[in-house]
Amino acid sequence: MSIYMRKYMRNKDFELLAPAGNLEIFKGVIESGADAVYVGGSMFGARAYANNFTEEELLEAIDFAHLRGVKVYLTVNTLIKNSEFSKLYDYLLPYYKRGLDAVIVQDIGVVKAIHEYFPSMEIHTSTQMTVTGADGVRFLSQFGVTRVVMAREVSLAEMKRIHEETGMELEAFVHGALCYSYSGQCLFSSILGGRSGNRGRCAQPCRLPYTVEGKKDEYILSLKDMCGIKALDKLHDAGVYSLKIEGRMKQLEYACGVVKYYRSYIDSMKPVTDADYDRIKALGNRCGFTDGYYFDHNGSDMVTYVKPNFVSNAAEPSPEKRKLSIEGELVLREGEPGSLTVKRGDVTYKASIEPVSAALKAPLDKKAAIDRINKTGDTDFEFSHIKAQIGENVFVPNGALNKLRRDAISGLCDKLLKKYYRDDARYADISSMCELPEHVVKSDATHEDGAVNAKDYTTICSCMTRAQLDTLISYECFDVFYLDFDMYDRKTLIQQFADDVKCLTKRNKKVYLMLPTIFRADSSDYFVSIAKELDKVSFDGFVVKNYEELYLTENLFTGKKVILDHNMYTFNDVSKSAFFEHGVSGDTVPLELNSREIMHRNNIGSQMIVYGYYPLMTTANCVHKNTKGCDKKQKLIYLKDRYNKSFAVCNNCKECYNTIYNSLPTMLTKNISKLKEAGIRSFRYSFTIETPKQIKAVMDDKVAEYTNGHYKRGVE
Repeated sequence: MSIYMRKYMRNKDFELLAPAGNLEIFKGVIESGADAVYVGGSMFGARAYANNFTEEELLEAIDFAHLRGVKVYLTVNTLIKNSEFSKLYDYLLPYYKRGLDAVIVQDIGVVKAIHEYFPSMEIHTSTQMTVTGADGVRFLSQFGVTRVVMAREVSLAEMKRIHEETGMELEAFVHGALCYSYSGQCLFSSILGGRSGNRGRCAQPCRLPYTVEGKKDEYILSLKDMCGIKALDKLHDAGVYSLKIEGRMKQLEYACGVVKYYRSYIDSMKPVTDADYDRIKALGNRCGFTDGYYFDHNGSDMVTYVKPNFVSNAAEPSPEKRKLSIEGELVLREGEPGSLTVKRGDVTYKASIEPVSAALKAPLDKKAAIDRINKTGDTDFEFSHIKAQIGENVFVPNGALNKLRRDAISGLCDKLLKKYYRDDARYADISSMCELPEHVVKSDATHEDGAVNAKDYTTICSCMTRAQLDTLISYECFDVFYLDFDMYDRKTLIQQFADDVKCLTKRNKKVYLMLPTIFRADSSDYFVSIAKELDKVSFDGFVVKNYEELYLTENLFTGKKVILDHNMYTFNDVSKSAFFEHGVSGDTVPLELNSREIMHRNNIGSQMIVYGYYPLMTTANCVHKNTKGCDKKQKLIYLKDRYNKSFAVCNNCKECYNTIYNSLPTMLTKNISKLKEAGIRSFRYSFTIETPKQIKAVMDDKVAEYTNGHYKRGVE
């Protein structure tokens, strides 16, 4: 029985989502049992170095999939610059018209535009959005998002809670390579070599060796490949709908082989045998398999520790090319138009030719006529049965029969695909989508946010430790203080924070609470529990770093401003507008934009980090735990690369994540005059791992070594 004839027998509790880097693999994974396929086109995809689809190939792929009841998702999952945004509409339009089922998106501006331009296409948020909780899902659902791809670090228990609380359709990675960093929170490749993971060009520095605590050539940032096939029942219980296989840069044998095994076990939901598990491993792995973060927050068993070569011992598969079964009825009667009616399911199409003439010599042989109609060649169809009503003394040339067959199959194909085609795209002027709310423009014009003296700009400092605050409070140049959530003990946060606010406001300073980079369920629950008491403290607002915090601060607090940190990406003006429409008061210029791009950006309400150690990675795995064991004590560990550069790793034990910082701080203070010309009014000194002595060196302009970050070069 054809795989397409038995499709109704598949386990509909799951969607098996497969990758495809080219048209051959695309067709192969469908033949192997995929319910949906995700691909990259010529633009905006997070695998810039893959063999991405041309427009012609992708249109062919969409039709191929839809004829077989399979969905197609296009990756539009990079951050988009202002200079590129105008290309988005024309790029997506032909695919939308053809029936593209969904787009996978990272950039909130792209989400907004697609929701506006292409109203009947689904929007799936990429794992690059780092969604880890129900509140992040709630925020994104306001933009018409229909599916959220969870951060890989989210456990099955957390997924279950998110699904139960929101009802959102969830997608989870089930097989393939694991990033060490939370996706969307990695600047390692970008800062070191200009190849940005946010732009689909990651050079994978996590796969390189580092010296850690004196141990050389430790592959401490390299994770094993994930295999979740043994957890299908648990994924089902967690409410996960779509199971995503990673690998748009993998080969045919890998993609098809993995899909076949998952298809088999999804349909049967039987326990996976050891023999099959080994066969799956033979298709390709890095130092074995892990089930990732499904059951553990982190762990040394996820790490390769040795050089992570991708090993494959699989025999080359050849997916069986199956055609679509159709029925036919051929009618050839003298004096009447000849016809061929073809049928698939409840869809029929009738093709006709000129009236049939009487045979002058030998009449048409019935078997020969049926054989001629059966020659479907390289089409997608094959006849399972042909009924024939042929007069006794008629003749039809082979050319006419061929045309009848071609017209019938072509007509049926068009009719089958017609239900997918769309003509409801609408175009909105991009400039109108970039407009900021009036209250933001007014606020910027009156310099409301921090103008406490005669300066024409505001100076901000952010700090993460008590020692840093004690040092910084003596500098009168700072108008605004961002106090990190991690500075406070949970049991005494309200009182400690209130005391700091009181101390700073007496000095005529504005105060914001800077929330954690990652905000998982435990952090969210705690934050909600203290919200009423925290709202009574007379501070100015919050600095937020993820969608969970953005939703909570806007819904739990009254009169508090919300500032986006640099990792809530406003790469383009549409993204900025999307955030500001939801109550945001200010944003931080993304760290990957260069001076030219900053100059051509709407900088109303924006601040710029002009000093700080850039965070290269934010990770659930813990370098301290994986090298020395977990003692729940925050300290710095240093990674040294092959060029002898040292990168500080700070473990945030309260929220349980690591931050890896650049080896040198970025220093842009000499560019403040130029940045003011770009319309930026607020400049921030971001203190993270500095000692009081190092802070003094910064303030005295005596930093010996520093970098300009991306200010001059930017990213591709």
